[in-house]
Amino acid sequence: MNSQKLYNDYKAAMQKIADLRFSISLLNWDQECYMPKSGAGFRAQQIGTLSAIAHEMFVDSKLGDILSQLNTSGDLDENQKRNVQESWKDFSREKKYPTEFVERMALTTSQTYQAWLSAREKNDFSVYASMLDTMIKMKREEADILGYENHPYNALLDLYEPDCKVMDLDVLFEDVKKNLVDYVKNISNQKQVETGFLKQNFPYQKQWDFGIDILKQMGYDFDAGRQDISPHPFTTNFSMKDVRVTTRVNENDFSSMTWSCIHEGGHALYEQGLKEENYGLPLGEAVSLGIHESQSRLWENLIGRSFNFWNANYSALKKYFPNQLEKVSALDFYKSINAVKPSFIRVEADELTYHFHIMIRYDIEKQLMDKSIEVKNLAEYWNDSYKKYLGLSVPSDNSGVLQDIHWSHGSIGYFPTYSLGSFYSVQFFNQAKKEINSLDEKVSKGELHELREWLRGKIHQHGRKYSAKELCMRITGEPLNFKHFMNYVKQKYDGIYF
Repeated sequence: MNSQKLYNDYKAAMQKIADLRFSISLLNWDQECYMPKSGAGFRAQQIGTLSAIAHEMFVDSKLGDILSQLNTSGDLDENQKRNVQESWKDFSREKKYPTEFVERMALTTSQTYQAWLSAREKNDFSVYASMLDTMIKMKREEADILGYENHPYNALLDLYEPDCKVMDLDVLFEDVKKNLVDYVKNISNQKQVETGFLKQNFPYQKQWDFGIDILKQMGYDFDAGRQDISPHPFTTNFSMKDVRVTTRVNENDFSSMTWSCIHEGGHALYEQGLKEENYGLPLGEAVSLGIHESQSRLWENLIGRSFNFWNANYSALKKYFPNQLEKVSALDFYKSINAVKPSFIRVEADELTYHFHIMIRYDIEKQLMDKSIEVKNLAEYWNDSYKKYLGLSVPSDNSGVLQDIHWSHGSIGYFPTYSLGSFYSVQFFNQAKKEINSLDEKVSKGELHELREWLRGKIHQHGRKYSAKELCMRITGEPLNFKHFMNYVKQKYDGIYF
């Protein structure tokens, strides 16, 4: 059969599967934003049914035969070859999953999410523990289904950060321990930054409106997206023309909403920057969650917590909140939003102690997978870890082990990508400053379009054409290097604290 005809058949099949998977995503989005509580049971069933159908379509022998033939074809262009190679890799992995397992996992995920919501309402981990235990056992089962070398965690990590291993992350977090821990301790011995004015009453609607303004400034396309409220901020997409973000608003803490808007906006820009012609294909998907996270952390920290950014936006912010910020200078505001102080909540942590939060979760996930710890002991282990690394006594389950949605979704192996993304973000931003003339000056004027287009050209548009490691080399000329992050940290925080 003609290779191009075969490729078109492959593309059509993949796009049908994408239609179904994005429909499932829409049901999940509705579940987290708008679905009434009583709908949970049937919603779990609906998602389970559709997930099983999508799985069966993807592992169908006809698609496998097409991929097998295309893999040996010499008539495809570079992008077509890459799509086929990545789809074959996905097909080979997906083929390992029994349909029964896929349906059971979808059902368990919905049920575990609802248990997490109930536990959050009651501030009681025990309400969630039984379903989470079921989920963890299923993730161990999944690791066995996929196969792994050295550690079961590697099988799940590969789902989010392909080719990354426990041995790589152990080295990376050892760098965090050796370099970042002592630096944070030194900061704690300095005169602390005033942050009290961020805990005043900031009315809900004004916060929301300001967040919308910032998303527009970043270049988030509201004709191809929207923002809603959810218990845990997230980004989801149903195509590159429908990319949605959520946030949460705390009227007594300005920090809660603003940087979740910027963070999720960074994720959304990545999805909106993928090429339409690659809908449903690997080149229409993000390469890894570490790279995805590099985009959100770049916007959140390197832009959203920079003095240049607030030089452009502080006067507008004061118009929204004239009484709250009347006596606060732009410099004091900048220092306040970059205050380094151990805290309980990961998503509200400063950009330095944030990595201690990730390190704790990484340690827990590894041990859950190799059975070193069990779910029944999880809250106690969590609290002990926070005391050890952050010096904090966790006051409640909601401030501790119940704060993240990820485990209720079965997202074991996801958390390390947050730190990977932070380290990638600095390396990418350093390169952007070399290639975009007067970037700091442009940010200080609120001119962010050149940075957005640079990121789109260097990262977004490629999808999965290059691996994360290849992408880093192409952009910066070297592998991921933790020194970039530490140099950035010292330059910025020496100026604030020393």
